[in-house]
Amino acid sequence: MSSDPTENPTSAAIEQLERFGLSTYAARTFVALAGLGEGTARDVSQVADVPRTRVYDAVDELHERGLVDVQRSSPRRFWSTSTETASRTFEREFRRRTDVLRTALAELEPAERRAEQRGVWSVGSESAVTDRVLEFFATADEEIVYMTVDDLLTPELIEALQEAAERDVSIKLGGVSADVRERIRSEVTDVTTFESMWVWSDTSAGRLMMVDGRKTLVSALVNGEDADPSDPRSETGIWGEGETNSLVVVLKAIFTWRLDETDAE
Repeated sequence: MSSDPTENPTSAAIEQLERFGLSTYAARTFVALAGLGEGTARDVSQVADVPRTRVYDAVDELHERGLVDVQRSSPRRFWSTSTETASRTFEREFRRRTDVLRTALAELEPAERRAEQRGVWSVGSESAVTDRVLEFFATADEEIVYMTVDDLLTPELIEALQEAAERDVSIKLGGVSADVRERIRSEVTDVTTFESMWVWSDTSAGRLMMVDGRKTLVSALVNGEDADPSDPRSETGIWGEGETNSLVVVLKAIFTWRLDETDAE
């Protein structure tokens, strides 16, 4: 788990720099220079856990990536780029890598995905569940039925619902509180809200959704068996696709019954 950047900025910065591909010594050297502003190999070695002889290798690595400038004095002095410049450098690299990955995966993807997904597929984290929900929203043609708890209905998801509404997709939303329903009505065009079948927030349920009557997803908020109640929650989900998929059939029947009952009230 990432360190809290406000409680331990040094550890958090080093960890993220390593995730961007820097060696441990390069990450520690850059963080040391960020704190010093500029310095020699000796200065860096005194504040970072990097042997003085390895500082030069680390600086060469950072210099090649445009993160450190070098003054050819004796001894050599090193100057780290600003936070803004370093951040832009990594943002550009991240976008470039993402573009390369997207292009490569698009070349590998089948010309047509199978319309019928056999079985039920699991999704293992809150961010992964959110990504799958966003993907389903983006591919909706006719109808989205979505039930969730208040704090899982993030601005990103609300924006995706509005984009679907602008494509004339029917939006039906349930499970959230009255306050959130009012906010959604002001932000999403022509959304219909409905009461859930139980007090959604009193359960471990996370999300329940159906798209175009052929894609469904259900998730639960969970902790490990031995987890303390105060521990951060996690989310796990399952999804299915296809008109004869077992999960689709079951949830479609539940949604149809509930929405018909709501319309009759």
